[in-house]
Amino acid sequence: MPKPKKDLATVSKKVRKYRKEKGLSQDRLAKKADLAFHTIVKLEAGDTSNPTVDTVKKIADALEVTTDDLLNE
Repeated sequence: MPKPKKDLATVSKKVRKYRKEKGLSQDRLAKKADLAFHTIVKLEAGDTSNPTVDTVKKIADALEVTTDDLLNE
């Protein structure tokens, strides 16, 4: 399963990158995305092995980027 870990690492790094670029805290992003705070923390830490499409979409919308921006290197 190396490929999913690589994909997750990409998503984790991208979420953190875009969140910081937007000047958002993890808590603020969670609220904007209507997700639990620990979901953002775990995703950025790489502890979420398989985020749902819905979760990725909510985060992308909150960050004002596309899901492709988060999923592609």
